[in-house]
Amino acid sequence: MAALALEDGARGQARGRRGCEHYDRGCLLKAPCCDKLYSCRLCHDNNEDHLLDRFKVKEVQCINCEKIQCAQQTCEECSTLFGEYYCSMCHLFDKDKKQYHCENCGICRIGPKEDFFHCLKCNLCLTVNLQGKHKCIENVSRQNCPICLEDIHTSRIVARVLPCGHLLHRGYRCPLCMRSALDMTSYWRHLDDEVAQTPMPSEYQNMTVDILCRDCNGKSTVQFHILGMKCNICASYNTVQSGGCRISVDQQ
Repeated sequence: MAALALEDGARGQARGRRGCEHYDRGCLLKAPCCDKLYSCRLCHDNNEDHLLDRFKVKEVQCINCEKIQCAQQTCEECSTLFGEYYCSMCHLFDKDKKQYHCENCGICRIGPKEDFFHCLKCNLCLTVNLQGKHKCIENVSRQNCPICLEDIHTSRIVARVLPCGHLLHRGYRCPLCMRSALDMTSYWRHLDDEVAQTPMPSEYQNMTVDILCRDCNGKSTVQFHILGMKCNICASYNTVQSGGCRISVDQQ
């Protein structure tokens, strides 16, 4: 699993209320681009025709005394705690969720830090159980999810690391290389039962077809079935027809 990004998000709230639906914070950000006050970065982005650069935020406003001051963790006027966690680089304020700032990612992640490592080739924080056990793809997170089109690197949604090395927010098959995204063994067994219980009409019972397996890239010649053709090499049904159908000569 890829580490979650801590993006500022949600709609801005009125003064005196802590943060927005995603974050518990005691201040509003003063946008350096337009001098407007917003609870978080995406609050700004959802309401303006330009984007707020979180790294350029210099000032915040306390939600209690309304004093505008330099970005810091505690109000210099009334001692209101702006956030149990505060990152002076991302200017992220929130409750303590074991967050940490990753220098290589350039943003904050939800931890704890010791449960993650930064893969330099993938350029992304991954869980330690994937260290040395995942397929690296250079800068794999610096793209949008091919299904929901959200930026993967800064997304708050967990990105699944697929066996093929690509990242995906949801789905059972990678839309980039078409390999299975999950362990489909139990489903393939279910299909075995369905195929066994669904005999083809007599004119199709001796029909064979060439297939290509999307999971192992192997080629097989198998019996045609409307429910799916099973790879003879890895037993996957994630296959496509690669040649025409044919019937055994002695059955024609």
